[in-house]
Amino acid sequence: MKFRNFKMVGYVVYGRGSFNQLDEILAPQRKGDAPMVFLLDHYFENKPLARRIPLRGKDKLIFADVSYEPKTSYVDRLAGDLKQQFGAVSGIIGIGGGSAMDLAKAVSLMMTNPGSSADYQGWDLVKVPGVYKVGIPTLSGTGAEVSRTTVLTGPTKKLGMNSDFTPFDQIVLDPELTADAPVNQRFYTGMDCYIHCIESLTGTYLNEFSKSYGEKALQLCQEVYVKKSGWDADSDDKLMMASYAGGMSIAYSQVGVAHAVSYGLAYLLGTKHGIGNCIVFDKLEEFYPEGVREFKKMVEKNKIDIPQHITKGLTDEQFNTMIDVSLVMKPLWENALGKDWEKIMTRDRLRALYEKL
Repeated sequence: MKFRNFKMVGYVVYGRGSFNQLDEILAPQRKGDAPMVFLLDHYFENKPLARRIPLRGKDKLIFADVSYEPKTSYVDRLAGDLKQQFGAVSGIIGIGGGSAMDLAKAVSLMMTNPGSSADYQGWDLVKVPGVYKVGIPTLSGTGAEVSRTTVLTGPTKKLGMNSDFTPFDQIVLDPELTADAPVNQRFYTGMDCYIHCIESLTGTYLNEFSKSYGEKALQLCQEVYVKKSGWDADSDDKLMMASYAGGMSIAYSQVGVAHAVSYGLAYLLGTKHGIGNCIVFDKLEEFYPEGVREFKKMVEKNKIDIPQHITKGLTDEQFNTMIDVSLVMKPLWENALGKDWEKIMTRDRLRALYEKL
């Protein structure tokens, strides 16, 4: 096809308190006594949100361990356990940050597709729709609620299951759920959104569809992190919509250098996505001069620490592993640097970039 026929999220509900409608939203999707399975970020264990989940019948609540970004082995284990325990389920509901939502998408797909989730790391390898899946963000910025990928660390690479079967059937955007997020974590995921916008708006894949969403998301990020003097409920509202629009902006384009480089960090060092993007973006003046200048102002204004020298002391083999993982991300590099990107981003240049981190 000359034009991408883009699959979007099926249903969207937005508003303060909309989480309270979850029982009502799920009811028509229940299949007999097959359970709904809730994957809740383990951060919420023994917290009020866990008690608000509308469990019915055989429904299962799993506190998902998202200390690290989802691994294919964890996805396979969860899907295997659910199939063994229940046979079939009515749906998978992911509640948390980007990792919890990505985990839900991946488990949904592995309930119906054979083999390991590692077999589907790439573009358009998933051939069978997953079970019904819902995404409910408790952090804003990743765009995982709208993306057509679920980012996984596999045995040999960190790469998403990018497919038309990956997006959620339903998302619930309730800014109240993000109100008590830890300040640093909120900043890192918010910057994930900001970086999406910079990479999308300066990329070679840019078109008016991406530009419309990207410009709005960037404006909302600037209102929250540059113009406001403190954090309030309006900040939560704006950042949640920035996350949605930022995710949409890359759906029809792509991200760029920061994401491509941070994938290598995550694979080797287990660096989480939001903070990894910040560590990398902090050193990308040559690619995104205006964006990086503004980013540094936001870091200073919000009194956030960006870790430094995290690659110090790594071996040649470790650097090569990160470089290999990063260079697999061909669409990201092409969006950032054009069709001749391989002549521009040589292994030596990428090594020098990693050494700066």
